Amino acid sequence: MTNQQQNNNQKENQVSKGIKDTAGAAFQVAHSALETTENTAMNVVDATTNAVNKAAKNVQNMGSNE
Repeated sequence: MTNQQQNNNQKENQVSKGIKDTAGAAFQVAHSALETTENTAMNVVDATTNAVNKAAKNVQNMGSNE
């Protein structure tokens, strides 16, 4: 293999590695964004559940006062 071929192979490998690294970073950002969205959604679900339980308890207490 000539030096030129070796140089070309090294450049191709560097370009390939750069593309893979960039894609990996992009997927990591997307994954983190999805986790953040999931955590936010679950916090909303928890808050809604707490509010419904509190409202139901208040209604129950109002009925027991009569």
